[in-house]
Amino acid sequence: MADTQDVVELILRDHRRMEDLFRDMRSVEADRAGALREFSDLLIAHALAEEAKVYPALKRYKNIDDEEVEHGEDEHDEGNKALLELLQVEEVGSDEWDEKLEELVEAVTHHADEEERTILNGARENVAMERREELGREFWQERERQLKAGCGSVDNVRKIVES
Repeated sequence: MADTQDVVELILRDHRRMEDLFRDMRSVEADRAGALREFSDLLIAHALAEEAKVYPALKRYKNIDDEEVEHGEDEHDEGNKALLELLQVEEVGSDEWDEKLEELVEAVTHHADEEERTILNGARENVAMERREELGREFWQERERQLKAGCGSVDNVRKIVES
């Protein structure tokens, strides 16, 4: 378990890790394929855990906009599609790779930024710390379960996108 259990902090930490992985995927010096594998697992585990454990709970709070939560789910779908397109590029570092990577960066960065401003700020202001820690534990357990299951494999991402 992470050193914090606050669901807001755990989600923010994942967002920052995704930004680091974007830098690695853009860098010719880095192991881009390895960064993509880690990113794929993280993005899918993070989104599935949010949708299973966090979003349904936050919809119950009257000061957190349900439409923003539903919009967050739609944006997960967009991110997953962009991820699948990048995973299907055969040559790491090719022009096609760079193009698909930028589409993924745009989709995920837009979603993370919006989620932080609307949903997470709403959670920070309206949800008691004790409840945020409960949600954090549930989020973390589901995230870990998904990671152990290899959730970011191209076959699994394809299943998620097609469902």
